[in-house]
Amino acid sequence: MTGRTTKSRRPFATALALMAGVAGSVVAGAPGAQAAPPGGKDVTAVLFEWNFASVAKACTDRLGPDGYGYVQVSPPQERIQGDAWWAAYQPVSYRIGSRLGDRAAFKNMVDTCHSAGVKVVTDAVINHMTNASGTGSAGSVFTKYDYPGTYSSADMDDCKSAISNYQDRWNVQHCELGGLADLDTGEDYVRGRIATYLNDLLSLGVDGFRIDAAKHIPVDDLKNIKSRLSSPGVYWKQETLYGAGEAVSPSEYIATGDPQEFRYGWDLKRVFNNEKLAYLKNFGEGWGYMPGGTTSVFVANHDTER
Repeated sequence: MTGRTTKSRRPFATALALMAGVAGSVVAGAPGAQAAPPGGKDVTAVLFEWNFASVAKACTDRLGPDGYGYVQVSPPQERIQGDAWWAAYQPVSYRIGSRLGDRAAFKNMVDTCHSAGVKVVTDAVINHMTNASGTGSAGSVFTKYDYPGTYSSADMDDCKSAISNYQDRWNVQHCELGGLADLDTGEDYVRGRIATYLNDLLSLGVDGFRIDAAKHIPVDDLKNIKSRLSSPGVYWKQETLYGAGEAVSPSEYIATGDPQEFRYGWDLKRVFNNEKLAYLKNFGEGWGYMPGGTTSVFVANHDTER
């Protein structure tokens, strides 16, 4: 989950274990400037790879009563088959259907969480498709670069090789992350198809998105996609891993929403494990982080845990 780092707003809020077996993490903080928080409740529980029925129950039994403002769920779109956590990040189509549940289960989860006073943020994989071929979790037959009814090879970026140089912007944003078929998000059809998917989720009541692999998508492409949404001001946070000396900077993505400040969790862990807690007296922007009012922070997520 995510929040903000400004030291003037509040002291650091301790991350709490939500319940036994949580695969994600629970982190305190405020949602970004792109959407109004639900009253004074500004903590998000990240229920990574929880099925939708379990998320609905958690909203009713724990998150709502305990004062959580948001729950973040794993990508609902059709994915490659398999139980590996990374299967969720290899989409096959934009149908809602995976081992987490079908469209009806997803809609019921959103409605149930809203009834409990909890808003829903959905992880969205829009940078790429798969690096494999086969049959997806909702029955779609596909091959890498060809996803019938969704995309064809013509909709992929020209660079069909793995990213090899993070000091080269074009390489980072046009080549393949982990060999995954990279979508040409500069293409009008692709932008429109992604927006159609996100609008479908908005129609089901989703309150925000966590954009996976955002730094691999040019900011102007994200601006265009977001402008096509039925709610262009929807809360929007973005996976923007920091790397010293890299060509693409997370701060660029303040223009489209809340970039995630990965250094927050890393530095906090280092201080708690090996240094003095007094060092945290100016924790946040005083450490060179992005402005706290426009960024999203967390202690751990599915990437950092693995």
